[in-house]
Amino acid sequence: MPDMSIIDIDTPAVLIDIDRVDANLRRVQDYADSHGLALRPHIKTHKLPRFAQQAIDLGAVGITVQKLGEAEVMADAGIRDIFLPYNIIGLAKLERLRALANRVRIAVTADSEETVLGLSSAFIDALEPLRVLVECDTGMGRCGVQSPAAALALAQMIDAAPGLAFGGLMTYPAAGQVEANAAWLAEARRVLTDAGLPPAIVSNGGTPDVWRAHEVTAATEHRPGTYIYLDRFQVAKGVGSFADCALTVLATVVSRPTENRAIIDAGSKALTSDLLGMDGFGLIEAYPGAVITGLSEEHGTIDLTNCATRPAIGDKLRIIPNHACVVSNLFDTVTLISGDAVVETVPVGARGRVD
Repeated sequence: MPDMSIIDIDTPAVLIDIDRVDANLRRVQDYADSHGLALRPHIKTHKLPRFAQQAIDLGAVGITVQKLGEAEVMADAGIRDIFLPYNIIGLAKLERLRALANRVRIAVTADSEETVLGLSSAFIDALEPLRVLVECDTGMGRCGVQSPAAALALAQMIDAAPGLAFGGLMTYPAAGQVEANAAWLAEARRVLTDAGLPPAIVSNGGTPDVWRAHEVTAATEHRPGTYIYLDRFQVAKGVGSFADCALTVLATVVSRPTENRAIIDAGSKALTSDLLGMDGFGLIEAYPGAVITGLSEEHGTIDLTNCATRPAIGDKLRIIPNHACVVSNLFDTVTLISGDAVVETVPVGARGRVD
């Protein structure tokens, strides 16, 4: 797209700064390398095969996906080492998983006997056993076994199940609970090792505490996702600065009904409605004092009371969203930029693949 700049882009649109993407990928990869941690980035943030491959080219051991649909898209694009940390339930999904395992190196998680039995029935006659990691609830309060003893019991079941191989331990920890997460995993590793089932992989995750990942000494790998783009929430957590944020939503001011109010053409279908404890639904780069106070489906309402200067109708605004991962799933395409220049517009390959 020669000579095309950001100002020429129709709105609403998602802009991805490829220079910031590269810097963010390198920064975390260098950190992981310096601490002897394998890096297995989560692609649910960007859903783009090109960025998955870029991370691998920089040293990642493979990728993480959240759903089978994402895994299938990445496999179609040539990614060959995939971790799917999800309980795969039901015949239809088990058949898809079996087909996927014939194409790529894949591992999954389980946190219950029911999940293990289903996986075993699907892989009982497979040429290669399916690697299954035990998902551990180290404080998140979502999926996962509730104690190291329960982790051992499920690991023993996996180890004995036809068609399966015990692959290790996995967690997605609560943000800000590094010490508790580290202690839980260390105890689980000790319990399993003492029982003769040392976990080859202990997979930790998350971007909010990524710079403390080395403190989780039992972990062998880390699975950050949002680090590639960052967002307003991650900046609030100290992961990076607004200058590091690679994803912005471009919107146009379409109405100025009062002196202190502006309306943009980006609503809940373009900006995530996640507040995550913050004031407003994103940060407007050129007007940091403005507050996006409300989102309807196709309108965003901005309070300009604390702004020294104010945008006019037709002005285009770049917004750093609260939660970049959700935004990626709202658009069919994203526009790659370098500085203010447009590089190209690309489809979001795994957009909508929540199946």
